[in-house]
Amino acid sequence: MARLCVNIDHVATVRQARRTVEPDPVTAALLCELGGARGITVHLREDRRHIQDRDLQILRQVVRTKLNLEMAATQEMVKIALLVKPDQVTLVPERREEVTTEGGLDVALYRQQLQKYAGLFREAGISLSLFIDPDPDQVQAAHFVGAQYVELCTGPYSLARTELERKPKYEMLVNSARMAKKLGLRVNAGHGLTYENVRPVAALEEVEELNIGHSIVSRAILTGMERAVREMADIIRQARHEPD
Repeated sequence: MARLCVNIDHVATVRQARRTVEPDPVTAALLCELGGARGITVHLREDRRHIQDRDLQILRQVVRTKLNLEMAATQEMVKIALLVKPDQVTLVPERREEVTTEGGLDVALYRQQLQKYAGLFREAGISLSLFIDPDPDQVQAAHFVGAQYVELCTGPYSLARTELERKPKYEMLVNSARMAKKLGLRVNAGHGLTYENVRPVAALEEVEELNIGHSIVSRAILTGMERAVREMADIIRQARHEPD
């Protein structure tokens, strides 16, 4: 069954816009779980533009499903992860100038550094996922460094405006997911997925988990968080022809 993991960063974005205490991302996380989310994702950025250290610490105490920490591959972030001990760490590329993550981590370029971090997380009992582009070289490199998961970047697929543009992007996801599975890697996917484009990705049998944030938070503004999460979870379940 494909699990829905909700990224609640943008709840914190609204809060930080006024440097106040609401909306509370911790409360949002609990509502996501009530709505059927099987995991909560947060990205603790180096500039702390949305999620704060205190959020992460409280979330570790209250999340009852799975806590997935997205973070840059830096010594500062590794120390924080080893202290807080989320269920999973997802290493992502990070630039202060970007609005959101702009593509996958170049695992092939940083293999030695990532191999070292993989060992530290393994010793701490934390699963390691690498956010990568759907590229054979990156899949091979993720296997080499010892990650348990890859999260395939669905950004190019999500941005495609026509079926002609979307088809080759989707085929890249399919081929990379199959290759990762053959290598013994577990497969997640995410970035830019919406209520309109999620079905084909959710239908991929290799994909265990979908990380979705902006689209759900956007709908939650109008419908409420629990309902917004439940609607997305239903779409994913239907794509896999699974019972309620």
